[in-house]
Amino acid sequence: MTGAGHPLDGRRENTMRSDGADRITEVADRLFAAIEGGDVAAVARMWADDIAVWQSGDPHDRDKERALRVIDWFISGTVERRYEVLDRQVFDDGFVQQHILLARGRTGASIALRVCLVVRIGADGLINRIDEYFDPAGIAPLLAAQDG
Repeated sequence: MTGAGHPLDGRRENTMRSDGADRITEVADRLFAAIEGGDVAAVARMWADDIAVWQSGDPHDRDKERALRVIDWFISGTVERRYEVLDRQVFDDGFVQQHILLARGRTGASIALRVCLVVRIGADGLINRIDEYFDPAGIAPLLAAQDG
């Protein structure tokens, strides 16, 4: 007989995760912790040399060097960064995450940017593709503060 809380009850959340899902979750957690902590070098170590990064509004993918310049610009221009994760779904070779990126610029301007990321991770554990969806107007307060 099964009931609520019984191991065979389909309503019970499965707390057993595959090694692959755990590995992907760990990569995701390290990536966002590195950005929150302002550690561009740690981000670079997590990315494959041939990573392709696309962001809303960009006509082309960015290579590792160009994408890291964007990360460095963001970290250098902000004093606080935090990710409020709304949802994360892990799949075989990556994850999709929806979050709100909360940041405060050096001049006091702040953003609360809703973002959806699709991230692919290679067999070597390095991130090899990022597609980032957000409304570019949401970052305008940081841009305006840096221009002023």
